[in-house]
Amino acid sequence: MSSIAPSGAFGKVIVGVDTHKHLHVAVAIYDYGQRLGEHRIPVDTVGYQDLERWARSLGRVACFGIEGTGSYGVGLASYLRRYGIKAVEVNRGIGEHGGPTARATR
Repeated sequence: MSSIAPSGAFGKVIVGVDTHKHLHVAVAIYDYGQRLGEHRIPVDTVGYQDLERWARSLGRVACFGIEGTGSYGVGLASYLRRYGIKAVEVNRGIGEHGGPTARATR
């Protein structure tokens, strides 16, 4: 029996964003792990719009994982929520079970 690798047309896009004061760096993957690319944006509304367009150009976006939604990522998280896009906070630190932690932002 042979297996067929998942096609990008059927995967959901997940975007992880490393936030900084003047620049955010995003990496997109399909939900089955294939890396799609990296995109850098300025930290302003034009940059957020550019990031959203880029992510949607890759396929159906499942969610954005954003580092620091209470600090450098607050503007991006707010922008995404305003447009009904799921945003999950991703902490830089180690979680209680030894792995990274994430929580939905609302």
